[in-house]
Amino acid sequence: KYFNNGDLEFYDAVNFMKGGLIYADYISTVSKTYAKEIQYEYFGEHLDGLLRSRQDTLFGIVNGIDYDVYNPSKDKNLYEGYDVTTLDRKADNKVLLQKDLGLPISRRMPMVAMVTRLVAAKGLDLVVRMMDEILQHEDIQFVLLGTGDKAYEDWFKGLAWRFPTKVSANIYFSNQLAQRIYAASDIFLMPSNYEPCGIGQLIALRYGSVPVVRETGGLKDTIIPYDKYTKQGNGFRFADYNAHEMMYALKRALSAYENYEEWKQIVENAMNSDYSWKESAREYKALYEKLTGSEA
Repeated sequence: KYFNNGDLEFYDAVNFMKGGLIYADYISTVSKTYAKEIQYEYFGEHLDGLLRSRQDTLFGIVNGIDYDVYNPSKDKNLYEGYDVTTLDRKADNKVLLQKDLGLPISRRMPMVAMVTRLVAAKGLDLVVRMMDEILQHEDIQFVLLGTGDKAYEDWFKGLAWRFPTKVSANIYFSNQLAQRIYAASDIFLMPSNYEPCGIGQLIALRYGSVPVVRETGGLKDTIIPYDKYTKQGNGFRFADYNAHEMMYALKRALSAYENYEEWKQIVENAMNSDYSWKESAREYKALYEKLTGSEA
């Protein structure tokens, strides 16, 4: 019955997701931008037409992180705890990570980091295209942690071989090292091709590592471009999935880093951003109350 009436039929096969979308009272996903993106063919996985027809009952509520777990002042994985009022201790974390990873020790050397799965969706093609050029022309350190497709693993190993004093490629996963990288790094790179919400940028904000992200999904919703005139914003963004745009966004961040007071303002804005579950829980509660007809 439900196949023949079209509710489950999907290109001569059965799609229970389609059925769920049709019969749900409300539909929610993990960011407002992603809720819009999935109404278009590129992101919609052939369900974009159905999602467009349900747009009045489609909601995007961004994920949060546990601020008790992700707390740089209490995180036992870090070399040294810190908060927004003790940013010198963040630099201490950088020095100790540089020592452990065998990189030249410098408190003022900008450290760019990625903690990621090594898969195409994370925008690694852009990194592969531009990172050699960036490292040749910029005085930076680049630290990577993650595993994934062998081609990317091998490429990052090669990058570390070509730039042994600038690159640390850690092709494994360690929660302790991940937390230390968030704490030590100055800039957190997330050039994702798509990212429904993203957790990495939220952790980075909490630890004062300024995100450089592509404008997609939750990255667009949570990272506000810094404006040096209003002193508002918590990171840097680029719009198109383009390697040169990524490079220019990263260079904007590096340029801001050269101005100590300006960079301190951006880091403070990042750490004062609130992406705990508090606001997201309030939105979910309101949605469920609307669903049950129990709104206040």
